[in-house]
Amino acid sequence: MSKYPIYLDYNSTTPCDQQVVDAMVPYFSQHFGNASSKAHAHGWYAEDAVSQAREQVASLIGADAKEIIFTSGATESINLAIQGLAQKHASRGKHIITVATEHKAVLDVCAHLQEQGYDITYLPVDAMGMIALDQLEGSIRKDTVLIAAMYANNETGVIHPVAAIGRLAQKYAIPFFCDATQAVGKIPVDVDTDCIDMMAFSAHKMYGPKGAGALFIRKKNPLLEIPPLFYGGAHERKLRSGTLNVPGIVGMGKAAALCQAMMASDAKHLQELRDMFWKEIGAIEGVQWNGQQDHSLTHVANICFNMQGGDKLIKTISKHVSVSSGAACSSATVEPSHVLKAMGLSDTKAHSSIRFSFGRFTTLREITIAIEEIKKAVSRLS
Repeated sequence: MSKYPIYLDYNSTTPCDQQVVDAMVPYFSQHFGNASSKAHAHGWYAEDAVSQAREQVASLIGADAKEIIFTSGATESINLAIQGLAQKHASRGKHIITVATEHKAVLDVCAHLQEQGYDITYLPVDAMGMIALDQLEGSIRKDTVLIAAMYANNETGVIHPVAAIGRLAQKYAIPFFCDATQAVGKIPVDVDTDCIDMMAFSAHKMYGPKGAGALFIRKKNPLLEIPPLFYGGAHERKLRSGTLNVPGIVGMGKAAALCQAMMASDAKHLQELRDMFWKEIGAIEGVQWNGQQDHSLTHVANICFNMQGGDKLIKTISKHVSVSSGAACSSATVEPSHVLKAMGLSDTKAHSSIRFSFGRFTTLREITIAIEEIKKAVSRLS
């Protein structure tokens, strides 16, 4: 029997894989050295561990280890990249292109830049959550200094045509920044194939620890020589001052290695779980799938139950099933999802939509129980 509540909110955060925890533990007490301490063995040991983790993270995304900057997470990476690029190219232009369905970490940075005099184009999406490449190209101007588009949406799982976006950016010599937080570790991501210049992601979305993340910055490109957000040392190529979180970085490296080794088997497992889940839940009257189902992450299902007070459904099943209405950072708000609204859903439908996201440790038994609890709750609330 599965232990309640069943966790189906993997897009919010993932549990640390036990192998990740085991890899981290020695660096809290046994190998506690500062990776910047160059004069003794304790520092050397920590530095070697960070170097190995950098190699592991780089390997996962097809990058060079020297292109990986460790941060506290994707939000910091996003701020470092977007604000840094905006500042770097302010004299050349102040036009930035992004997408209306981006994570709030990107949208809030763009809103901040608007207050500083930048002009932001927010590309719309269609009813399936997809952007139009011709509209993207038509939005490019002489003063465009950045294109920022996520890899896969955190609420719907919809995957953008990243490589095509990257090629467009290259065509016009515009830096392309990608928030790949939900994609890295789940699907193959290759920064060269995808023509990505800068990319943010977090450890805790791929079975690693919270408080660790990375920013990929393509080397040998003068367009990407950005200033740091804050100062205090020459850490991380002089871009991210502060003592390195060695245990967290080690954990991120181990998580990256595990994801690389288990990606195919994880994807197969998750596809089977989602197909089973949708076969049963999709049969409920009035239920609809939000987003482009055949071009989305295999572990995500954003479903509209088309009823008044969708929050009541979440509360009703919350004792048995942990889910969310959207992004964890904004789940406390009563506002309808900006992602679903951008896709054309009414406030009522957006409010009655729930994101289910499965993970490596989700079992068939848990899905069966979740389906039963959801069906009972829908019947009771209808």
